[in-house]
Amino acid sequence: MKIFKKIIIVTMVLFLTACEEVINVDLDTAVPQLVIDGSIDWVKNTKGNEQTIKLSTTTGYYSTEFPTVSGATIIVTNAANTTFNFIETPNTGEYICTNFEPVIGETYTLTIALNGQTYTATETLINAPTIEDTIDQNNKGGFGGDEVEITYYFQDNGAQDNYYLHSFVTPRVAFPEFQVENDENTQGNRTPVFYANKDLKPGDVINIKLNGISKGYFDYFKKLSLASGNGGSPFQTTPAGVRGNIVNQTNAKNFAYGYFRLSEVDTRDYIIE
Repeated sequence: MKIFKKIIIVTMVLFLTACEEVINVDLDTAVPQLVIDGSIDWVKNTKGNEQTIKLSTTTGYYSTEFPTVSGATIIVTNAANTTFNFIETPNTGEYICTNFEPVIGETYTLTIALNGQTYTATETLINAPTIEDTIDQNNKGGFGGDEVEITYYFQDNGAQDNYYLHSFVTPRVAFPEFQVENDENTQGNRTPVFYANKDLKPGDVINIKLNGISKGYFDYFKKLSLASGNGGSPFQTTPAGVRGNIVNQTNAKNFAYGYFRLSEVDTRDYIIE
C-alpha cells in the first residue's frame, strides 16, 4: 500500500511539473508588412498644428516589440494643395509635423514614399461633439452590479449621420480601451456613454476622449476588433488580414496595414470618488 501511495505521489508531481512547462509552437513568420499609424487628432481648443504619424512593421507572434521604420518621406496635402511635411525624429519611426492646419470638413491626402514604393490615402477631417461637464458615477454598475461605472453625455447632431470613437485610459488597465458607435438609435438625442471597471479605486483618474470619425473608419475598426479578439482594445495584437484605406500605388500586392484618419477630439479627465 505504501508503494502504491508513493507511485501516486510521484505521478502527481510529474504531472504538475509538466503543466508548468511553457510550450512554444513553431509558427511560420510571414514577410513583414508596413504598418501605418496615420491618426491625426485635433483636440478642441488647441491649434492642432503638431501631429505625428508612426511607421512600424508586423512581427512574429511571440514578439513583444514592433520594429520601427525609418527613412520614409511623408507629406499630407489639403484640397488647396498646401503641403505639410512630416519629419522623422531620428531612428524612432515617428514622423512629426509642426505646422499642420486642421479644418473641419477639409479633405486631406497622405503620401508616403519608402523603399521605392508609394502609399496614398485620402480622408476628411470629422468634427466631434462636446462632452458635457456632468459625469455620473455608479459604484454598483456593470452587468453584474459589482463594477464602478461612469457615464458621460454628449449631444448628437440630428442633421447628419455620425460615427464616434470613444477611448478610456485608466491606471488599472495597461492599454487604452476603445469602443465605436454610430447614431442609428440616438439620432439628434442627448447620448450617454458608459464605462465600467471593477478595479477602479477612489482617486483614480480616467482620461476620456471622444472622436468624430468617418463611416469608413467605423467599419474598419469593427473588423479590426473582431479580428484581434480583444473586444475594446484591438491594438494589443497584430491585426490579421484587416486592411484600411491606404493603397500602395506602386505594387498593390505589397500592401500596408493601418488607416489614415483625421478627427476632432474632445477630452475630459474624471476622478473616481
